[in-house]
Amino acid sequence: MRLAAIVVLVLVTLLPATASASVEELFRAFDMFGNWARDCNQPATPENPHVTITMPSSGLVLEDYGLGPDFEANRYSVLSAEKLSATRLSVAVIFQPGTPDEERQKLEFVIRNGTRRTMFNQPEGGAVRVKDGIALPFHVKTPLLKKCG
Repeated sequence: MRLAAIVVLVLVTLLPATASASVEELFRAFDMFGNWARDCNQPATPENPHVTITMPSSGLVLEDYGLGPDFEANRYSVLSAEKLSATRLSVAVIFQPGTPDEERQKLEFVIRNGTRRTMFNQPEGGAVRVKDGIALPFHVKTPLLKKCG
């Protein structure tokens, strides 16, 4: 029995730890980089948001969520990501980084067949804003965005 415990201990300490995937790796695996919209051929509006996900430098993933020229874009800096399933991704972000409106949030997306939808959003220490794909303040579904290009 003691020998078995020693063997297990040695194996556990010698085996390499499984590293979790980086934000970049997960965003590439889910094909998140690029442009998204309800209708890619129409301009950005509140009914047709345009989302652009980029990596301007190593380790920095940004999402810009545009509602058109009359609105300030929402920017999200992605801090971490976790694969929840083959179609679901959880991310921790900073909303409007570097501004007085900066806040940490948790979001979950469903991504499949070239589409994505926000299923969950909650600011750190705040009330849930989106649950099961429903924007709670308005009781409407979050938009189903298609990958452009």
